[in-house]
Order: sequence, then structure tokens, then C-alpha cells
Amino acid sequence: MLWEEFEILKKDSGDILTDKPAKGGNEMPVSQTDYEMLASFRYAMRRFLHFSEQAAKSVGLTPQQHQALLAIRGFSRASAISIGELAERLQVKHHSAVGLVNRLVVHKLIERGSDTNDHRLVYLHLSRRGEEVLDRLSAIHRDELRRMVPVLRELLNHIS
Repeated sequence: MLWEEFEILKKDSGDILTDKPAKGGNEMPVSQTDYEMLASFRYAMRRFLHFSEQAAKSVGLTPQQHQALLAIRGFSRASAISIGELAERLQVKHHSAVGLVNRLVVHKLIERGSDTNDHRLVYLHLSRRGEEVLDRLSAIHRDELRRMVPVLRELLNHIS
């Protein structure tokens, strides 16, 4: 679904560090209007991230704890998320994800479960308390994104 589309985009993107252009990209120079649009888009994203950080703090979570709860809940319902997959979703090292998971378990926001065939694999799911906290946060995040839609749509339409 949406995540698969993101993965495709990620694979098709150029590597900015080696200056390879993105597939289908062109060599057109960046205009002043492009800079303004990119700056405005970045500002809108930063405002949303600031909103998100404050919302997490208002319920006693760090922003990273909120992101972890969302990643766990948003993972495909067909399978549970492992700590390694959580680390990838959060773009952190495995040992950092383990520490984050430990703190979430202590706060009774998530629970661990072992794979029935391979006990080395640990899968994560939200506790009832974690579901309740995430439900509250997700509702206000959804409302904030809906409020931002006109601005984001205008900025994104400029690109296409």
C-alpha cells in the first residue's frame, strides 16, 4: 500500500552523496521559485514535527517513543514487527531500538513476544495502555494533517 510506494520511491532516488541524478530526473537548474517552494515545504514539515513533539510530550512520551508506538501499530497486521524492523522504521541502530523497547516495556506501553520457531526473534505489539495513548495521539495528528492539506497540496502541486 502506501509503504510499498515509499519503498519504490526510495529505491528510485538518486544518491546525493555520489551526485547520481534520480531516475527520470533532469538537469534543469534550480530556480528561485524552487528554492522558495522547498524552503516552504521544509518549514511546513518542521512545524508538523514540532506539533508532534509537543503532543508526545503532553502525554508523557518522548517523540521517539511515540514514533515507535506508531511504527509498531502501523506495521502490517499480517505479521508482528521485530526489533530489527522497528530499528529500520525509526532509522536507528539495533541496540538503540532495544533500549527504546526496554523503556516502552517498563512503561507498560508495549509487550514482547518470542517467535514459536526461533526464540531468538522477538516480536512487539502494543499493550492496551499503549493502544489508548496512541489512539489519542493519532487522532490529533490526523486532524493536524487534515488542517495542513491545503498548504501541502499547493506546495506539492508546484513540483508536478
